[in-house]
Amino acid sequence: MALDGLSFQVEAGQICALIGPNGAGKTTLFNCVSRLYEADEGQITFDGHDLLAEAPHQIARLGVARTFQNLALFPALSVLENVMVGAHTHGRVGFGRGLLHLGVGREEKRLRAEGRELLERLDLAHLADRKAVGLPFGTLKRLEFARALAARPKLLLLDEPANGLTHGEVDELGQTIRDIRDQFDLTVLLVEHHMAMVMAISDRVVVMEFGRKIAQGPPDEIRNDPKVIEAYLGAPA
Repeated sequence: MALDGLSFQVEAGQICALIGPNGAGKTTLFNCVSRLYEADEGQITFDGHDLLAEAPHQIARLGVARTFQNLALFPALSVLENVMVGAHTHGRVGFGRGLLHLGVGREEKRLRAEGRELLERLDLAHLADRKAVGLPFGTLKRLEFARALAARPKLLLLDEPANGLTHGEVDELGQTIRDIRDQFDLTVLLVEHHMAMVMAISDRVVVMEFGRKIAQGPPDEIRNDPKVIEAYLGAPA
């Protein structure tokens, strides 16, 4: 059983971190929310909708976007084209025609303008026409953010965004997450092992172990919770 009676709420506008040991079920939860996995029971309610009752392709249209632990970009497309892919849910020409530039016309012009604006906000505009292949890892992480934001989400799921980044890049990432939450009026659910960043940017933290919730609360409370220290954080040296 990957998820065992797990239940918690995330308030609109919050950054909520989901933490726990490897194998606790964090990414499984993300995959249920985004409907990559089918849950056997329960409800996942967002903005008045039970996501488990919706078709998987409707999830993005309802306002849920995500990034992945491993980069899931299109290396052969330009940075701008990767962002435009994220906008296909609110376009009319469709995913395939959009990639092939068939019959796009006015809509493509609009999506390109929106994509360039997102790249500008994430300090990627100078790379708009570069292929994604070969770009630094930290840059590709920001590109995934831009692509997710192109879907105009209300809820953004970030799956280990600090994975593989340097210490300096992690500090910058934390500020970026706060900035995009504020600029785009988002709610953020974050899976992350980098505890310094989690404690610095989160409004609430949910702690999992073996598919169950063992604690929930503000960062200072979680940091000092004996159950969390035993299960995950460890005692201070």
